[in-house]
Amino acid sequence: GPAGAPAAGGGGRGARRRGRGRRGVAAAAAASRMLESLLYGVAADDPLTFLLVPLVLAAAALAACWLPARRAAHVDPLSLLRSE
Repeated sequence: GPAGAPAAGGGGRGARRRGRGRRGVAAAAAASRMLESLLYGVAADDPLTFLLVPLVLAAAALAACWLPARRAAHVDPLSLLRSE
């Protein structure tokens, strides 16, 4: 059928997103159990770690995008075109 059309069972995009989210959380929990032996003092079900790691990664991604964009915003486009 057309892209984005609900499945025959009445699912749709929302159901697929929820399924992917659940699989992602389950995969993270399984990976944390596997990595627990490598990380000293961090439990596999440590809620602080599950909260802080995505926040730190999001902050790093934001800085990686924002800093170059801020620098580019201060450049005069006409001077760049004239220099070529």
